[in-house]
Amino acid sequence: MNPDYERVNWFNEFIANMWPYLDKAICGIIKSTSEPIFAEYIGKYQIKSIEFEQLTLGTIPPRLHGIKVYDSNEKELVFEFAVRWAGNPNIVVALKLLSLKISAQLVDFQVAATARATLKPFVPTFPCFSNIVVSLTKKPEVDFGLKVIGGDLMAIPGLHHFVQETISKQVARLYLWPQTLDIPILDSSIGAVKKPVGILHVKVLRAQKLLNMDFLSKSDPYVKLSLGGDMLPAKKTTVKMNSLDPVWDEDFKLTVKDPEAQVLQLHLYDWEKIGAHDKLGMQVVPLKLLKPYEKKELTLDLVHSLNPNDPQNKKPRGRLMLEMSFIPFQEDSIKFSGPLSFHERKESISSLSDDISLRGAGLLLVTVIAAEDVEGKNHTNPYAVVVLRGEKKKTKARNKTWNPKWEEEFQFMLEEAPLKELIHIEVKSKKRRFGFRSKELLGYVDIQLKDVIFNGRINEKYHLINSKDGILHVDIRWKVI
Repeated sequence: MNPDYERVNWFNEFIANMWPYLDKAICGIIKSTSEPIFAEYIGKYQIKSIEFEQLTLGTIPPRLHGIKVYDSNEKELVFEFAVRWAGNPNIVVALKLLSLKISAQLVDFQVAATARATLKPFVPTFPCFSNIVVSLTKKPEVDFGLKVIGGDLMAIPGLHHFVQETISKQVARLYLWPQTLDIPILDSSIGAVKKPVGILHVKVLRAQKLLNMDFLSKSDPYVKLSLGGDMLPAKKTTVKMNSLDPVWDEDFKLTVKDPEAQVLQLHLYDWEKIGAHDKLGMQVVPLKLLKPYEKKELTLDLVHSLNPNDPQNKKPRGRLMLEMSFIPFQEDSIKFSGPLSFHERKESISSLSDDISLRGAGLLLVTVIAAEDVEGKNHTNPYAVVVLRGEKKKTKARNKTWNPKWEEEFQFMLEEAPLKELIHIEVKSKKRRFGFRSKELLGYVDIQLKDVIFNGRINEKYHLINSKDGILHVDIRWKVI
């Protein structure tokens, strides 16, 4: 009836062979889960005890009638399955009310349901996904018999249909799409990739009384700035020639992913025309010292290293003055806004005008995920080049493959939203032979950024221009400051 579903007879054979053991395991879970619930009613309403007299799911296992796997651009696996069970369970619950014992028996249980399960997100820890999200795609069909004191309660006219509909509606209300049942498999922190939550503004003002590392003149200092745990290249100030009290007044912006754990690392060097640059000193600033949106002026005493037992730390190395402020992105600002009431938060969010969201400064995150069927005429060692406003960034090359996977993220700090701009991405191949490097264009794509600005994100596959069958998969996000 559903040719797009795959038959999974092998799985049904597996369940059939395992069913005697699965029956005992599932019944054990049902019993341990039910006992605390039963205990809540004992002593109330003259109830003396509630217990299972019989608990078995029978000899007939459920059957999976088909499974369908969906393609997804996200890091997840989505599949839909149809399950039916016409079982012969024997479940008897005995309730002792005063001196009267009442037994209820569930028999001839039947259920048919179609569900969708999503394994997400993928992580590099077994079983390689963190959660299972399950939802029903349509209202389930449920039928069963219920015997109380020897009589079939479901034989009462009208009651059978009423109970069926009530159970189906209640299950659908809880789990029919878009409602879901989330089943955690791994701790949410395992393998989680932290996303940017804001921008750290740093203004390097000046330094005083630096070490003189040159014999015939004074040091030529500059500062390198980076955030701990960040793989991006460090930022640098200009070099101030022949000065032990340099003044920079230079501004920098760094992307923050974890303000509670990250630190700003500052290293001062003496620039040398030839050879390694001499280290003048260093210091770190934990970002958790900063309050969002508040500017903080700092004067830092420079040290040789963070090792408290380093004897070179006793030598005065001067001071570094700077200004810092942490500005969360609009969508993450609630996390850092403090204990506001719901009404105050709602007002603060609604007060943000659409004009600021669409035209204000922000961070463009471009993740080049993979390409498919990129074939070169002479060689195929593909890499991608991302170009925006004249700034170029490129991935690593993947040797001898038509289907490279990169998963590399690039950041573009923009003073205004690129509503009318394109981002240009090329897929190229390069090869070095006999000391000469040859390059070949395998295809390119120009992407309108307007949709990214309005929607906040796009995750799409694009057909490469000037390529026969090439496809490029990219994820682009816009974070408003």
